[in-house]
Amino acid sequence: MQIYFSRTIKICIAIILFCSGCAAIINLDLDSMYGDENVSNRELISSLQPSIDSPAALFYKEEVAPIIESRCVVCHACYDAPCQLKMSSPEGIERGANKEKVYHGDRILAATPNRLFIDGFSPAEWRERDFYPVLNERIQTPQANTQASVLAKMLTLKKQYPQPDDKLLDERFDVKIDRSQQCPTIQEFAGYAKHQPFAGMPYALPELTDKEHNTLMSWLEDGALMHAHVAISDVEQEAVVKLEGFLNANNLKMQLSARYIYEHLFSSHLYFSELTAANTQPQFFNLVRSKTPTGQPIDVIASRRPFDAPKVKRVYYRLQPVVSTIVAKAHQPYAIHQELTDKWQKWFVDAEYKVTELPSYKPEIAANPLTAFTQLPVNARYRFMLERAQNTIMGYIKGPVCRGQVALNVINDRFWVYFIKPEVATSDQVNDFYLAQKGNLRLPAEQDSTALAVSWIEYASRQGDYMRARHHFMGRELEDGQHFTADDIWDGDGENDNATLTVFRHFDNATVIKGLVGKPPKTAWVIDYALLERIHYLLVAGFDVYGNYGHQLMTRLYMDFLRIEGESNFLAFMPPNSRHQERASWYQKASPELTSFVEGKINPFDQPSGIEFETTDHKKELYAIFAERVKEVQPNRFKVQDSKLSRNSTALLGQLNNIKGVGASIFPELSMIMVETNNTDDAEIFTLVRNSAHYNVNSLFAEGDNRDPKNDNVTLVHGLLGSYPDAFWRVKEDDLAKLVATAQQVNTEKDYEAFLDLFAVRRTTKDFWQFSDKLNHTFMKYNPIEAGWLDYNRLENR
Repeated sequence: MQIYFSRTIKICIAIILFCSGCAAIINLDLDSMYGDENVSNRELISSLQPSIDSPAALFYKEEVAPIIESRCVVCHACYDAPCQLKMSSPEGIERGANKEKVYHGDRILAATPNRLFIDGFSPAEWRERDFYPVLNERIQTPQANTQASVLAKMLTLKKQYPQPDDKLLDERFDVKIDRSQQCPTIQEFAGYAKHQPFAGMPYALPELTDKEHNTLMSWLEDGALMHAHVAISDVEQEAVVKLEGFLNANNLKMQLSARYIYEHLFSSHLYFSELTAANTQPQFFNLVRSKTPTGQPIDVIASRRPFDAPKVKRVYYRLQPVVSTIVAKAHQPYAIHQELTDKWQKWFVDAEYKVTELPSYKPEIAANPLTAFTQLPVNARYRFMLERAQNTIMGYIKGPVCRGQVALNVINDRFWVYFIKPEVATSDQVNDFYLAQKGNLRLPAEQDSTALAVSWIEYASRQGDYMRARHHFMGRELEDGQHFTADDIWDGDGENDNATLTVFRHFDNATVIKGLVGKPPKTAWVIDYALLERIHYLLVAGFDVYGNYGHQLMTRLYMDFLRIEGESNFLAFMPPNSRHQERASWYQKASPELTSFVEGKINPFDQPSGIEFETTDHKKELYAIFAERVKEVQPNRFKVQDSKLSRNSTALLGQLNNIKGVGASIFPELSMIMVETNNTDDAEIFTLVRNSAHYNVNSLFAEGDNRDPKNDNVTLVHGLLGSYPDAFWRVKEDDLAKLVATAQQVNTEKDYEAFLDLFAVRRTTKDFWQFSDKLNHTFMKYNPIEAGWLDYNRLENR
């Protein structure tokens, strides 16, 4: 880390001191007191940079960083960090804050990206991008380091005005996710403190202990020194060099394959599983495009999207160590090991095909993978995505956005996902078909980030043309003219537990887990290669969180068709009559345009099923048939019965799954439950997920009008599920019967408040932080690879 001094202007702050009823006004000139920021001292900068094993570095690592991670990062991380203040790394703290919101869906023009470690690197660069410091960047004295630091001022304000000792926060606190943000600079802080004295940090949560507060203030007084990042180990460096060597081979076949791999993994956290000790968090890496080859410092190519023109003659794919604190909402761990790279070798290198030239980076080509990668075998592309299907789907939830209702209100609150087996996509005819359909499969990203919204009908027409052509092709090309049977569902090759997924939506965030979790859902998807590829390029590779209204609207509209396609694939396994009835129940109260599409005027839906059904409940029977097909690859991780609780306690907790209807609708999206067990000091953690029912999920702006609360239900899982808890419950194992009985009696908001009085850990609970520490540390103890710090921006005040 380095200490930087940047430009400033003369600012006089009037401070009114009230002494014995008299007010005295003292003008403080920051330049005269703390030095002129225009005068930078580079020798001082170098001398203040601590070595890794220096006392200052050790103090930060052992005393300061744990407080920042557990008290600050739980709100200040990723794009939705208040005021863009990302405290998950020294670089983020030094970057500071910005008044502009990243999530701004009605912007007319695309915003300038401000991505940490990509678009800027030094505080000086961030100041030019309108980020202001939260640390003192003037002459370093203990007084200046606190009086000229927004961070110190925020901590001090909380100490002066601690959180009121009330059950609920009053109107002085706004904890809504869409609340207006107050982002004061040091020059504006006096006015901020005067009008919002209870808005110190941590905001709307209990204050720090005296020890924690004094530790942070002492660190700030001493100049907020943060150590340089520890270099990766020699054995990790060897693994990095080996993988980079594979990706950066000179032949055209590998250059194209590496481009494909990068465009699918750029949002993941890669790690070398064979080098990771048991029960430890590994070193993670980002896969980036660089102007420089292995052996030279990485020079990141900063583009909006991974397929944008790199503007260099040769792109090098490099592994950049992740130096930020891992947070659950942005964490996609991706294991690299010999077995996997052997598969990459088989699919991309050893396979018989030729690459005559590399595809263009022009948007109309690069934004559509069915055009850009036509020279790669479809089997290789599909196998690559299927191998880690959870990661592929998870990308559109955690990848470039962290959260986003626009991308998620197009899906139901819980549904299952199956995949067509790769053998269906191995023929040259399939590849030729996709290439022929490239006009119908165009994606919104080809119009860049400042786009004009087009009509729903235009995309519906293209999708309808594609679906008609697809139905005709499948009927012509499938072996012996047979239509889909359960044998066409991928069974994970008998060993891959990515074969089935459960997707939970939590309003503006979501979770993807392996396996078929919970009771049979209302809807399900069956995904083939083209659908999986377009989901990734629409919502991950091609989505720009800084894009304008048109870009985000078109993305949302297009996702409607991908959802309908996945649902149609599932229904295609059912008899036509049942298929139409089931589909109608999924799209109640739909718009005329949508009704026209799903009823077949645009999207034909008449191909017969290849399955002989034995009952009249065809959907239930189909779920059972598919379950038999994939039974060998169903994971046990989230099963409630696998906890350490007694059999009786497990049975009691399982009764929560019976909550439904209006009672279920009163519970929040995610309730995380800590059960203090009878026979061990370890706590058992569970998550109760509310599944909100909808008449249909096609409404962009008035989602509430489509809600169907009488059909809401819940799903209980063992462990933590989700990144944004809405409520915390704490209960002793001996009190589980009381908790379950009380929860089952909740029918009104008053009932729910009474339930929380008994079992909740609210924002106002005195030992909130002790509970938080135990919850997060338990998560990390049992899931060291997948775990990350939770985010508290959605904790309710109920």
